[in-house]
Amino acid sequence: MIVCIAEKPSVARDIAHVLGATHDCKGYLEGNGYQVTWTYGHLCTLKEPDDYSPAWKRWSLASLPMLPQRFGIKLIDEEHIKKQFAVIEQLMQKADGIVNCGDAGQEGELIQRWVMQKARATCPVQRLWISSLTEDAIREGFNKLKDQKDYERLYLAGLSRAIGDWILGMNATRLYTLKYAHNRQVLSIGRVQTPTLALIVARQKEIENFKPEPYWVLATVYRDTLFTATKGKITSEEEGREAFKLIEGKPFEVTSVQKKNGTEFHPNLFDLTSLQVECNKKFSYSADTTLKLIQGLYEKKFTTYPRVDTQYLSDDIYPRCPQILSGLRGYEKLIQPLAGRRLPKSSKAFDTSKVTDHHAILPTGVPAVGLTDMERNVYDLIARRFIAAFYPECKFATTTVMGQVEDVEFKATGKVILQPGWREIYSEEEETKDEEAKTKEQKNTILPPFTKGESGPHAPTLTEKQTTPPKPYTEATLLRAMETAGKFVDDEELRAALKENGIGRPSSRAGIIETLFKRNYIVRQRKNLIATPTGIQLIDTIKEELLKSCELTGIWEKKLRDIEHGTYDPGQFIDELKQQITTIVADVMRDTSSTLTTAIAEGDVCPQCGRGRIIRGRTAFGCSRWNDPKAPCSFRKPLPPSGGNEK
Repeated sequence: MIVCIAEKPSVARDIAHVLGATHDCKGYLEGNGYQVTWTYGHLCTLKEPDDYSPAWKRWSLASLPMLPQRFGIKLIDEEHIKKQFAVIEQLMQKADGIVNCGDAGQEGELIQRWVMQKARATCPVQRLWISSLTEDAIREGFNKLKDQKDYERLYLAGLSRAIGDWILGMNATRLYTLKYAHNRQVLSIGRVQTPTLALIVARQKEIENFKPEPYWVLATVYRDTLFTATKGKITSEEEGREAFKLIEGKPFEVTSVQKKNGTEFHPNLFDLTSLQVECNKKFSYSADTTLKLIQGLYEKKFTTYPRVDTQYLSDDIYPRCPQILSGLRGYEKLIQPLAGRRLPKSSKAFDTSKVTDHHAILPTGVPAVGLTDMERNVYDLIARRFIAAFYPECKFATTTVMGQVEDVEFKATGKVILQPGWREIYSEEEETKDEEAKTKEQKNTILPPFTKGESGPHAPTLTEKQTTPPKPYTEATLLRAMETAGKFVDDEELRAALKENGIGRPSSRAGIIETLFKRNYIVRQRKNLIATPTGIQLIDTIKEELLKSCELTGIWEKKLRDIEHGTYDPGQFIDELKQQITTIVADVMRDTSSTLTTAIAEGDVCPQCGRGRIIRGRTAFGCSRWNDPKAPCSFRKPLPPSGGNEK
């Protein structure tokens, strides 16, 4: 009997349907020589500190750093997990072979391998690797099963990540909680969350400390067109008035008219981060909300695997594209111009060298029905971006007009769309703009005809302005900064070059941002992300750049990718982290600075779940949701700073 193990019951049922395993049993489906079972995401986790040593049960500075000689795993202590694992264990110990059908990514590999290890499976294991859950994709995947050894490096990268996060998170959280908060408040430290919080705090301080400076802009209106002095900002009012006086009443002369045609290629296809950014900008969806929506669309077979970090397709996808396009219901009008001819193959969309485990997010071609409004919004972005990849480039003309009054040079530019090309896909968005917005855009982009040498009267202006502070992070701009190790980059090519050194994985960044909310380190103000006093003080307290450095954390992320590619040793990665945390503990222990002043008070938002309120009793304080039967929170600490169980 072949045992197939998927990551969710719904995925298991899709696989079982294709395999003919239609007999419903307790915890699995059986038939046609297969038993198809499932996990609920993580069933196993790394052991807790007290699983290695009883001395590590109490929070104590003397026990730090906690560095197990060998890391182990254990079953998560929840009844439904124990029950399902018992089924899996029984099946695997009798299996002739196992097919790992977990999500085709680093985390999916780790989840299933841990379960197989805990179940003491000894039979041969093969790997199913698919990018969508359609019947054709599942059937094709089972025809191309690979030996699990082919994915050993992927597993080692995931294992190194988990162990590294344990080493830093467990030790640094206890260290800072005991040293600076006297165990009255949990100060959560993480390899990814702390540098992310540091980004927000640094931006906030930059805004708060910003001192606006005045400057003046010299411009003039000639033939209803605004020309701006090429000199740029004028830093003193006196200089501005002298320039204004010099040109006032003097004729404006057009010195040159240059027209240049250009092309604009279609936007890149979506990876997870760019999709989250677009959804935040357009619909104000949080990164976590977008991830849940696209994961749902994937499980409904409407889109391909979402947790990807490439915006390209491999060449083998190209023959399937006509079929995918034909399955897009509601987009027939946009697809019609592509019918009856060979689809163009743009290098902006197809580049096998830039695709590793998965390609960019695509519609599968399965007609998308029964979508919620929010799902429809996400699906529409993906479908239009895919269709646009086969449209011609947008052609435009840019006109640059230079003018002069005495010795002062002026400039005006305008852009006219000659052939919209792929922009036709988004013409509906243009139609929804109000007439005032359209008129303003046309006035700013379309210039009247000018002739070199013409001259005439003009109306000069000298406008006083002030420099403005940087804008607070939104989830969209924070995701971009995380992706490029703290550098907020719009340019797609530069962004791609910096991806290797990003903070966290595309699939984990939404969870990191949500963790900062739950810990009460940041809050939302409209779309802006604002650090709380607790978040600011935590970053101020951390003096080790190692814990809050974006670039250094990005380098760690690069090493994890190198482990996945087989060019870096996982043992060396763990040894480096052990040495780093040992150094951090020693440095903090020598620190004589004041303790963290922000302490949890009754009525505060719970730092763990972010939903309950702090209630203070005679001997302990904890979350008001401590005994909530539906969603209990485990945050509870004794009043004396004597330590307690880590939660």
